[in-house]
Amino acid sequence: MRKKFSSKILVYFLLISGSIAVLMPFFWMLSTSLKKLSHVFRFPPEFIPDPIVWSNYPEALTQLPFGLYFINSILVTGGCLLGELIVSAIVAYSFARLRWKGRDFIFIICLSTMMLPRQVTLIPEFIIFKELGLLDTFWPLILPSWFGNPFYIFLMRQYFLTISTELDDAAVIDGCSKFGIFWRIILPLSTPVLATVAIFSFQYNWNDFFRPLIFLFSNENFTLALGLRFFQGNYGTQWNYLMAVSLIVMLPLIIVFFVAQKRFIQGVVFTGYK
Repeated sequence: MRKKFSSKILVYFLLISGSIAVLMPFFWMLSTSLKKLSHVFRFPPEFIPDPIVWSNYPEALTQLPFGLYFINSILVTGGCLLGELIVSAIVAYSFARLRWKGRDFIFIICLSTMMLPRQVTLIPEFIIFKELGLLDTFWPLILPSWFGNPFYIFLMRQYFLTISTELDDAAVIDGCSKFGIFWRIILPLSTPVLATVAIFSFQYNWNDFFRPLIFLFSNENFTLALGLRFFQGNYGTQWNYLMAVSLIVMLPLIIVFFVAQKRFIQGVVFTGYK
C-alpha cells in the first residue's frame, strides 16, 4: 500500500511539474498583457500585475482592423475545414471499404505526396492562380483543401478499417447503396476521427502564415496571422499590447481543443488501432 501510494505521489508530482513548465509561458503572456508598459521588464518580475490594466486589450485591438482580420480568418479556416473534411472522408472511404483495381498502389502514391515540401509546389500553384486571376483573394488558400489532404485521408482510412464490414453487408441486404453506407453508417460511427481532423485542420489553417503571405497583398484581405506579424513590425516595442493581441489570436484554438478534446483523444487512439 505504501509503495503504491508513493508511486502515485511521484507520478502526480511529475505531471504537475510538467504542466507548470508547459503553462508558464501562457501565464506570463497573460500577465504581460495586463501590465503597464513600464512594468513589463521590472526585476524581480511581477507575475500578478499591479495595477491590472484591462484597457490594454481594446487599445491593442484598435491599432489595426483586427475585427476584419478575424472575419477573414474565419472565412479561410471554415472553407478549408469543410473541404478537407468532405473530400478526405470520401477518398478515405474509397480506400478503406471499396474494392477496385490499383487501390493499394494509388494509396501509396497518395501517402508519398506527404514527402513533398510545400515550397516545391508553391511556385506552380502561384503561376496557376496568377493565370486564373485569383491572386489577392481567398481562393488560393481554400481551393487546395478541396482536393484532399493525404494525412487526413490516412487518419480516416485507418479509422474506417476498424469499423466492422458486417455492417456494410447488412446495409447491402437492406438495399443501401455505397454512398448510403458511407452517409448513414460510416460517418455517424466516425465522429472521433472527424473531430480529430477538424481540430488539426482548424489549428493549421488558423495559424497558417506562409500561404497568406504569398497570395494576399491587400491589407483588407489579411488574416490574423498576417495582421499579428504586421502589428509586431509596427508596434513590437509595446509588449503589453503585443501579448494582448497574441492571446486573443490564440484563444479560439484553446476553446476548440477543450470543447472537442474527448473526441480528439478517441480519434488519435483508434486511428492507430490497426
